[in-house]
Amino acid sequence: MSGELEGRVALVTGAAQGIGLACAELLLERGARTALLDMDPAAVVAAAQRLDPSGERVLAVEADVTDLPAVQAAVDTVCHRFDDVGILVNNAGFPRDAYLSKMAPEDWHRVIDVVLTGTFNCCQAVIESMMGQQWGRIINMSSRSHLGNPGQTNYSAAKAGLIGFTRALALESGAFGITVNAVAPGFVETEGMTRLENYDVLKQRSVDKSPLKRVGQPEEIATTVAFLAGPGAAYITGETVHVTGGRYA
Repeated sequence: MSGELEGRVALVTGAAQGIGLACAELLLERGARTALLDMDPAAVVAAAQRLDPSGERVLAVEADVTDLPAVQAAVDTVCHRFDDVGILVNNAGFPRDAYLSKMAPEDWHRVIDVVLTGTFNCCQAVIESMMGQQWGRIINMSSRSHLGNPGQTNYSAAKAGLIGFTRALALESGAFGITVNAVAPGFVETEGMTRLENYDVLKQRSVDKSPLKRVGQPEEIATTVAFLAGPGAAYITGETVHVTGGRYA
């Protein structure tokens, strides 16, 4: 499959670590010139240098996805350096867990803003150029949490909303050769997860509920994302692919 994305330009948000970095690495391996976007400038620069020390095929850009002018400026930088973005992976997002009775309003708004508004901003920044190209691949990172998790009303609502957004945009943009799909990971062993105080408890709970009796790895999510970006998925749009090891409850 190496080289199947040659000539394409990919932009991955939340790409300094974890699932986003794994997606960027695999898209690069498959031939796409790849831009890593993150709000942590030092981390995203380090990630880009790790993937391509020469800097010829990888670019680090800093932006908060909730800031539309900053997102547009980042996209302009990518276009100037490489070409118009043809593959967009909206991966930026994070949980701020608490039961509703104890959830701080700012934690509700921040999760919704990053996951939903951030995706809107990034899509709006690239959609017209994709329409002009008559080709595009947008992959939105949802979560198994869209089915509902206790203590995650904000995160579950945001990830469920992302699925509705995906379906609507797929209907709008299909006539222009653009596909829009979502990936819904289950429990994935990332740096961010392993830093949680209750990580071991959460991991064991996930293993117990999984038919495969293990948790996922970032590279397994990246494989699905790269497939949806590639030629083999050209007739797939508006779909949500669950990568959960068979766990839904």
